[in-house]
Amino acid sequence: MPQKKKGALQTVQRDTDDIRRRVDVLTQDVSGLDVEERTETTQRCLDLQNTVTETLKKLQQLTKADESTPIGNYEQRKHDELERLRTLQDRLRALRLQLQPQDKGVGPSSDGEQESMGEEEEESQEDEEDEDCEEEDDDDAAVDLVAGDAGRGRGPAEETPPSYVALGAFTGDEEGDLTVQKGDVLTVLQKNEDGWWFAQDPKGNRGLVPQNYLQMISPHEQDKQSEDEESDEEEYARNDPSDVQPGTSSNWGSSQKAVAEMDATDVLSAMGAIPPGFRASTLSRLLEEGTSYKASHYIQPKLSQSELCFKDLHLDPNTGKVHVYSSLVCLTLTLWSCRLIPPPGVGLQVLSRHVRLCAFNGTQVLSNIHTVRATHSPKTWSFSPRVQLVHTQSQDTFENTCSQIYVSGVLPSLLDGDCFFRCDSDSPGLGILFELGITYIRNSTGEKGDLSCGWAFLRLFDDNGTLIPPRTHELTLHGGTPYEREANIDATSNKRGTNTGVLQQMLMSRKQPKLVVKLKSPNTRTREQLNLLPDTMVGCLSTLPLITLYRQLLADTLLLDRVTMQNADLICSPVLATFPKVLDQPDLMDAFKKSWVETLNSLKRSDKKDIRVLKESFESVFLSSVFPLLFLAEMPAPLWAHEDTETQRARLIYNPTQKITMETMTSSNHTHQAFNVSQVTYDLLDSAWR
Repeated sequence: MPQKKKGALQTVQRDTDDIRRRVDVLTQDVSGLDVEERTETTQRCLDLQNTVTETLKKLQQLTKADESTPIGNYEQRKHDELERLRTLQDRLRALRLQLQPQDKGVGPSSDGEQESMGEEEEESQEDEEDEDCEEEDDDDAAVDLVAGDAGRGRGPAEETPPSYVALGAFTGDEEGDLTVQKGDVLTVLQKNEDGWWFAQDPKGNRGLVPQNYLQMISPHEQDKQSEDEESDEEEYARNDPSDVQPGTSSNWGSSQKAVAEMDATDVLSAMGAIPPGFRASTLSRLLEEGTSYKASHYIQPKLSQSELCFKDLHLDPNTGKVHVYSSLVCLTLTLWSCRLIPPPGVGLQVLSRHVRLCAFNGTQVLSNIHTVRATHSPKTWSFSPRVQLVHTQSQDTFENTCSQIYVSGVLPSLLDGDCFFRCDSDSPGLGILFELGITYIRNSTGEKGDLSCGWAFLRLFDDNGTLIPPRTHELTLHGGTPYEREANIDATSNKRGTNTGVLQQMLMSRKQPKLVVKLKSPNTRTREQLNLLPDTMVGCLSTLPLITLYRQLLADTLLLDRVTMQNADLICSPVLATFPKVLDQPDLMDAFKKSWVETLNSLKRSDKKDIRVLKESFESVFLSSVFPLLFLAEMPAPLWAHEDTETQRARLIYNPTQKITMETMTSSNHTHQAFNVSQVTYDLLDSAWR
């Protein structure tokens, strides 16, 4: 019987198994080597590195067409093989650097040979070392130069390698990783293409650090930092000179910064209050930086490159409506549920569980950040509850206050998992970033914070540049942040590089945290409304009709009613000026939506199709429902996941006995904020350039 022909992927898998066995043998042989054996072992390590590189290139070029027989789950198997080879690459780099000669001092030796060495011998030795370095590869040459410079001293004419500062704390959980604290100053010895750089800390420890954790310090900043550290040392020595230890002064400034800027997440991790993989929320921090990632920023018209006209707001001369613009990606999605999210430990009270989503290309956020709050059961987070909420002590305060508007059949925007997604970026890595988060308060200190419980990324284009079809996706949640190497949420999850069977992988997959999302193609009516929006925006689907009417009012006011297109005076329009503020406050948006639905139901069928009637009704309902609430003195400013604030705002917004209208604004029963011209005027330049 003829021997069964091996497939291309199977051949690579067997090659990888052989390389792994050779690396295991090399790892055992490294300890206890003399000089001659070290040279031979270094050559073996280099040969293995070249073999791994060649195998990686071969694997990356493989496709399904290269296989002699069909292989199920081909892409996943290929990805697993890539991870195995990259893990072997990391091990070999660590071994290669371990085989480098240790740094030697420049002081005199016991027999006085270094003292008697003349200048000519020193120069000839340096020349020989330089020639040897030129024969090495670029990456290895960089490492050897750093090691050699440390051993023989660095002359004044030689360049100092650039220093990098750690932007965050990184804990190395695998062999060869370097643990660093936020603010540590590192020297990068080798830059690898996979994004993991080999660095050395001030104590001489070496290891791999993610590239996105490091930021280069310019020579000017480095000199300034050195001066600041010296001044800190001098001041400290003056105050308590007995505590200054020799040899530690160079680390004093960075140590002080690391202690002062210690991340709260590190403290909670050390206490065991949060599961592995939880981090400080990335998207929450962006939302707190201002309005750049809020819907109120993206809804405003943007000026063109010449700044003489609008880039994304034009009128159709035939219909008088906003000109329709199709975006590269225009779809709707529904958040169904997420399961097996590990809860935080004792000592933390959860104020909110939520999902934040946005457009993301792997390196930067490309849209506003939209938030959907989840209702919680012991094992599942769910969205868009379709039954009326009942007041119970176990439910979140927000759910209790929202039950007051369920009677009208209007689902609160913050609980609505039906969203629209619109993005015009041509980045091949474009997708939707989901970050599951909690807002917590520490029982002992009263400190509040936001944590990421995991994130998932849904890529919207395949390798051929085709938009993925609309269907339900079950996304695996990853720990850490989108900018670092994948971290496990569950402490029992596998580390990378471990070899497990297919059945075990299937069983473990069922125990991993998952987020279920359904992508849908919008119907004709919804697509028409989405095409009236800016080219990039994410939001709640139920607010879409109101946003499109606001855009229509913007077009009328800015393109038809202005005397000339060069006129940039303030425009008297309370609706245009304040609707973006309402859009960023979900409870006020719900009140507006509720009043709008009631008004829309009272209109005739012909009026519902008349754009003029709809615009007039929009302005009337807005001014009579939510505009008075914006500037009510009794209305507290919105605070995220703040129980007392949400309760007080809900009492004023939804209480029918204290309904505030334009007629009651002059009543003595209510007090209002001092009048400001920005309440009733729209600033074109400020809105377009913001």
